[in-house]
Amino acid sequence: MNILIAGAWPYANGSLHIGHIAALLPGDILARYFRLKGENVCYVSGSDCHGTPIQIRASKEGVSPNAIADRFHNEFKECFERLGFSYDLYNKTSDEYHIDFVQEFFKRLLESGYIYKKTELQAYCSSCDQFLPDRFVIGVCPNCSSVARGYQCDICSDLLEPSILNEPKCTLCGNEPEFRLSEHFYLSLSSFEEFIREYIDSSTGWRENAINLSKRYVNEGLRDRAITRDLKWGVPVPLEGFEDKRIYVWVEAVLGYLSASKKYSEERGLSWEELWSDKALHYYIHGKDNIPFHSIILPALLKAHGNLHLPDRIISSEYLTLEGKKISTSQNWAVWVLDLLSRYQSDTLRYFFIGNGPEKRDGDFSFRELINSHNGELLGAYGNFVNRTLVFIEKSFEGKVPQGKLDILIKNELIELYENTGRLIEEGCFKEALEKIFLFIRSANKYFDEKQPWLTVKNDISNCKDRIYTCVQIIANLSVLLEPFLPFSSAEVHNILKIKDIKWEFFEVDSNTEIENVKVLFERIEKSRIEEEVYRLKK
Repeated sequence: MNILIAGAWPYANGSLHIGHIAALLPGDILARYFRLKGENVCYVSGSDCHGTPIQIRASKEGVSPNAIADRFHNEFKECFERLGFSYDLYNKTSDEYHIDFVQEFFKRLLESGYIYKKTELQAYCSSCDQFLPDRFVIGVCPNCSSVARGYQCDICSDLLEPSILNEPKCTLCGNEPEFRLSEHFYLSLSSFEEFIREYIDSSTGWRENAINLSKRYVNEGLRDRAITRDLKWGVPVPLEGFEDKRIYVWVEAVLGYLSASKKYSEERGLSWEELWSDKALHYYIHGKDNIPFHSIILPALLKAHGNLHLPDRIISSEYLTLEGKKISTSQNWAVWVLDLLSRYQSDTLRYFFIGNGPEKRDGDFSFRELINSHNGELLGAYGNFVNRTLVFIEKSFEGKVPQGKLDILIKNELIELYENTGRLIEEGCFKEALEKIFLFIRSANKYFDEKQPWLTVKNDISNCKDRIYTCVQIIANLSVLLEPFLPFSSAEVHNILKIKDIKWEFFEVDSNTEIENVKVLFERIEKSRIEEEVYRLKK
C-alpha cells in the first residue's frame, strides 16, 4: 500500500521548542512502523518560510527574509535529524519546486470556479505603512470575548478575520488599524459545506478533538476565505495585475504536502498519482490549533482541484505545557530543542514525549518526570534487562549466544505483542502501544529473576542455555518493536546482535552468534539535575 505521512510545517521565524516535537513525533513512529511492515511510505514535511513575521525579523536584523528562513530551516533539519525523524523529504516553502507547484495549483483552482475575486476591507496600519496579516491584528473575539488574533481564537478555536474583531489593534505598534479596500481572490468555502459535513461524518481514524472541532465549524457555517493577501514575502499570484499580491500562507503551506510528495516521487521515479489515488492511505500529523486547516480547508482545496486523495487519519495532539504553565516564546517560558539535545539522549526525549505527551489530553513537560521516566523505565527496566543478559553471555558463554530452546510461551507473547502494538500504532494510540511493550519488558525482567541463570549455569547448564537463549530472542524482538519509538537504542542492539533486514514480525537470532561491542544503552541521570534544570529555566 502507498502511505503518505504528512507532518505539519513549523514556521521558520524562530527556534523549535518542545511543543513542536510533542505534536510531530507521531509522524516518525508511523513512518518507521509502516516501513517495517514493508509498505511504500512517503514521509514529508518542511519549513514554512513565508509571511510577514519572517519579513519583520529580517528587517530588524538587516538581512533578507530568505536568510532568516534558511537559518531556521537548517536548524530545524538538524533538530529533526538528531531526534531521529526519518523524513523522506524535508522541504521548504521557499523552494522553487514548491512555488511553481502552488502557482499551477492556483491556476487549476481558477479553472474550477471555486475561487473568485472580491474587493473587501483589509486591515491597514498607517503607522507601519503596510497591510497587516491576520496574525498581526489582535482584538476581542466576537464569539467568547477573549483576546484573540485575527485568524483564530485560542480559547474557543473560532476561525476569525480581522474585520470582525472588536477593539482591533496592530500588534507591531499598538495602534488601531484602519480598513482599506483591496481586491483579492476568495475560496468559496461555503460551497463545500455539505461535502465537508459528509466527509467528517464518514471519517474514521480521526482524533476526537479533530472530529468535535471540525463539526463545530461546519455547524456554525463555513465562511468564504481570502486566499491572497497584500504581502511582500511569499508565493506571487501568477496573474497579470496581481503581481504585488501573494498567495496566502495558510493555502500554500498545506499544499506543501502535495509539492513535497511530488518532488520526492519524481526524484525516486515513483508514481505521485498512485500516492494520491483512492488506493493510498494518508496520515496528517499536527497540533490541535491546526485542525481546521487539515480537516476543512485542505479537503476543500483537494476537492476543488479534483482527483486527489482526502486525508484519512488526522492525528492532532492536544497542548503541551511546561512545568505546569503555558509555553510562551515571547515571555521566554520555553525549552528549546537544540538546547535539550545538548544534554539528553534522543531516545530519552522520544520516550518522554510518547509516554507523557499530549496525545489525547493536554500534557505537561517537567524535568522531574523526564528524568524519572529515563531512570525508572529506559534504564531500570529496558536497559537493565538488555545489559544483564548480554553481560551474562560474555561472562558465561564466551560472548556467544548459547544453543538452547525457545520458551514457547514467550514466543507466543511476542507474536501477540507484534499484532497488538501494530494495531495500536495504526490507530494513533502510541502511548498505549509503548505501555504494552514496557509491560512485557517488566515481565521479562521477572522471567530472568525467576529462572536464576547465575545458579543454573553451575548446576543445570541445559536449563540455563534455554533461558538465556530465550532472553536473547526477547531482546532481539524488543529492538524491532521499539524501533519506531526508540530508534537509536534499537540500532545499538541490532549492532550488538548482528541483526539485519528487520521486519515487523517475530524472528530468532541464531545460536553461536557472537555478540560484540556490548555497552549500556542508558546511563543514570542524577536527581540533582532536576533542580539544575528548573533553575536554568527560570533564569
